[in-house]
Amino acid sequence: MKQPVRSAGARSLAHTLAWAGDGAAHLRGLMMRMGEDAFAAPSALPGWSRAHVLTHVARNADAMINLLTWARTGVRTPAYASREQRDADIEAGAHRAPVEIRADVVESSDRLAQVVRAMPESAWSVHVQNAQGRDLLAIDIPWLRAREMWIHAVDLDVGASFADMPAPMVVALLTDVTAAMGEKPDCPALRLVAEDGSAWDVGDRAEATTVTGPAPGLAAWLLGRSKGRDLRSSAGRKLPALPRWL
Repeated sequence: MKQPVRSAGARSLAHTLAWAGDGAAHLRGLMMRMGEDAFAAPSALPGWSRAHVLTHVARNADAMINLLTWARTGVRTPAYASREQRDADIEAGAHRAPVEIRADVVESSDRLAQVVRAMPESAWSVHVQNAQGRDLLAIDIPWLRAREMWIHAVDLDVGASFADMPAPMVVALLTDVTAAMGEKPDCPALRLVAEDGSAWDVGDRAEATTVTGPAPGLAAWLLGRSKGRDLRSSAGRKLPALPRWL
């Protein structure tokens, strides 16, 4: 059996619920300020419009509801029926009118919040499986949702940045993502150093390229959302090429 997906970052359920809620409000605010024509415009994600990103956010809420239902009831309820159905739902939903997309994002987020409030304490320690088939604990689901909210707010390409994210969440995100990148055989060895001296290692430190800069900039680059122009590499080297995070 594959090991549960866990992060070494210091984060509690209270933290992740707060970050997810604040992220939902942040993304909702960006969406509500978008004009009608902005929905069909390209997002920062290749091949996706902003309507695609927002539809994905709504369907992700439904996926998180499925996993929490699984944890609460013990009845296996996958996040998505299949990868193909997930993709088809996003594609179809992206062609709706902006008013429908706005309502869907708000209503699906509210449904998720209701399910979270109904979770008994014991259910948070139940094992479920994410969309990739890997084990995780239900207590990590709000963290997954928080990541979705803040990262896809940037992907909308309407002015949001990783600097908008709560500083403790940036630290948790860097801890999470460096751990995931360390499992990828094609990821170069890295030592990431933030301006306050905090550091994260990927691979063999003796062979690592040191990359320094603001923590939000490090996170954006590591997740493929930035070219790292605000970062510096050791010995004047170019920033190394990175594999996809997910």
